[in-house]
Amino acid sequence: MSTAPRTVIITGGSRGLGAGIVQSFLDSGDRVASCSRSETDQTRKWAEEFPDRFFFMEADIADRPQCTAFVKEVLARWKSVDILVNNAGVARDGIHALFSDEDTDTVIDLNLKATFHISKQIVRNMLAHGGGSIVNISSITGLTGYRGLAVYGASKAGLDGFTRALAREVGSRKITVNSIASGYLRTEMSHGLDEDQLNQIVRRTPAGRLGEPDDIARAVQFLVDEKNNWITGQTIVIDGGLTC
Repeated sequence: MSTAPRTVIITGGSRGLGAGIVQSFLDSGDRVASCSRSETDQTRKWAEEFPDRFFFMEADIADRPQCTAFVKEVLARWKSVDILVNNAGVARDGIHALFSDEDTDTVIDLNLKATFHISKQIVRNMLAHGGGSIVNISSITGLTGYRGLAVYGASKAGLDGFTRALAREVGSRKITVNSIASGYLRTEMSHGLDEDQLNQIVRRTPAGRLGEPDDIARAVQFLVDEKNNWITGQTIVIDGGLTC
């Protein structure tokens, strides 16, 4: 780990997995900027506890002007960005034949198009100041088909493809780009599943439990460690062995 504080942007950091990643970087002594559509008790607590190292802005990054305004505010405060964690995402489930165009647009606009847009802005900054790291939070649904999650799975598969292509584009400029394909976590994203469904997932998982945000946050920290600059273009599966 670097001893100097890094500047980190984490999208969708107000709750769930995003909040776990934010906490991890704050614990490491870094400066963290995050955004989501609304603040929470947790973001207000961080703002009070770390006034010089935590910045939160209400912004829907699927809205390009809001996304651009967020990035501009971060750069005005801290000049450059060392790490970008593209965590913000949304899931909509349903049989594809009955899936609405509105739900399709919601998933693609946030999971893919918003990630493309903010990454473009941050890559420009990283190129200007000599490097950085990007981690995209993907999902095992992008690697293995899941009934009722065709559009969501496609968005995450697209995120993994974006990771590989961008890594090739910027690798020579000291920027690493990797993806974490997360399994089922005990967060808001799993609250749509009933207890029987969750127990079934646990029984099928070799590790014998659902994941926790810390399981993913530790992997993010590993990938952005300055000593791991030879790991790029990879999709790391962290799912307790569910897909093995």
